[in-house]
Amino acid sequence: MVRGGRRWLVLLALVVVGLVAYLLIDSFHSRQHHGADIEQLSIESKAVGSTQRVEVVIPHGSDGRGRPLLVFLHGRHEHDDADVDLSEAMFKALRAQGDRAPVVAAPVGTGDSYWHDRRSGRWGSFVLDEVIPEVRRRFHTDPGRVAIGGISMGGFGAYDLMLHSRRRFCAVGGHSPALWQTGGETAAGAFDDAEDFARHDVVGAARSRPQAFARQPLWLDAGRQDPFDPGDRAFASALRSAGVRITVRRSDGGHTGDYWDRHWDEYMRWYSRRLAHCAPG
Repeated sequence: MVRGGRRWLVLLALVVVGLVAYLLIDSFHSRQHHGADIEQLSIESKAVGSTQRVEVVIPHGSDGRGRPLLVFLHGRHEHDDADVDLSEAMFKALRAQGDRAPVVAAPVGTGDSYWHDRRSGRWGSFVLDEVIPEVRRRFHTDPGRVAIGGISMGGFGAYDLMLHSRRRFCAVGGHSPALWQTGGETAAGAFDDAEDFARHDVVGAARSRPQAFARQPLWLDAGRQDPFDPGDRAFASALRSAGVRITVRRSDGGHTGDYWDRHWDEYMRWYSRRLAHCAPG
């Protein structure tokens, strides 16, 4: 019995050692991807009244110090998970930028926050007043070189935050941005009411005060089959008619992950180039 008991103890010890090794390996992979370190911040947000998560990607070969910062806003979805838009293609595109690669901060909002101050929380203030300062404090990123962009709902949010911020961003990008020309066109839950839409009517602002968009380089891309095509075209047309420069890219594709993954190299090159040549402002 004693000999058999010892064998069981040895087997149990081996199982425990194997389990610990597995957890350590799994933890390592959860913190690194394509050489980039992935840190998770928890912010006790006064703006939205809850603890919010921010995924921070530190480029390969860097600790973040002195690097520019790209704040990237996720799109609308059922689950609160920033990894929805930080795909494999994004990590590969980030690594390809080498020494120019920015730190990427992806705050996690609710599935339909639309990244603006509203009844459910001051989501715009969360990004501008809490996420950006906290990432800068924790990772010592360059305070004078900050860009903002996003996919779908996040693309709308990037343009809207630019309008409502005194900060001059080095670049602002909308990738298949969710833009509407009238309140009646909007998705359910995107805005609290007609007054909320009017305060955050990005297309209307491009028509009535286009020079508000002239402070920084702008980007818009979308697939030709994207359902937001009318609003996206109206936004770009209003700015161009007023002489405001905006880079527009259109190609085949819809409002899908496959479309965005095909273009991540292009996105990251544009952000990295703009951030590299950005003067503090």
